[in-house]
Amino acid sequence: RVTLLELLMATLSEQSSVPCEEEKVFERHAEFLAGCFQEKCGAVLKLTAATDAEDEEALVTIRLLDVLCEMTSNPGQLQHLQALPGLLETAIDTLRLTHLAGKQAVNVFTATHAVTGQEEISHPAVGFKSHLIRLIGNLCYKNKENQDKV
Repeated sequence: RVTLLELLMATLSEQSSVPCEEEKVFERHAEFLAGCFQEKCGAVLKLTAATDAEDEEALVTIRLLDVLCEMTSNPGQLQHLQALPGLLETAIDTLRLTHLAGKQAVNVFTATHAVTGQEEISHPAVGFKSHLIRLIGNLCYKNKENQDKV
């Protein structure tokens, strides 16, 4: 699943615009991926424990967030994703939970996390909070209703 999401992200970043006939297909895919992210976002919190550093569900959720960030960077897909119910709220709630988890103990979500080795530098969750902020920013871009929610 992670590899498939990486391929999808590579395809999205290569295409500057989607042909009109493919737009509806991309919208359905975006809805599906947003729904998966909303369902699985709690899995990332498992990464606070060192024993779950390679949790597959958490890795899939991280890649889903990357793909959603890329999709919301595309003006053609942005409006559709901005209108999805619950996506913005889920992103905000997940950001709050990861921030709180980072404050409660030293883990990958801790802001002052001391990097002690190459393994931690390449940890897939590094940058997760910044990607959540990017998604939230993209969902609020030129959208007064979403801006008011935040």
